[in-house]
Amino acid sequence: MLLQALLASVLLLSAVALVYMQHRHRALYVELQSLERDRDALDVEWGKLQLEQSTWATHERIESLARKRLGLRIPQISEIVLVTN
Repeated sequence: MLLQALLASVLLLSAVALVYMQHRHRALYVELQSLERDRDALDVEWGKLQLEQSTWATHERIESLARKRLGLRIPQISEIVLVTN
């Protein structure tokens, strides 16, 4: 009788552990999917930011800003001084 009670307890404990592990597995899988969606969204945002950076850093844009905001211009040949050692 004691052996049967012990086996029934072990069987019950095993069943509860199985249910818990399946629940934990499902919860972790849902979390994984959520994190993958976040990763994908961040990848898209990263791509957009790289494109924006490349747009802001074009040579034409920098030269245009240097002319307009700073009043810079390309020097004339007569204004160039070559420095040697």
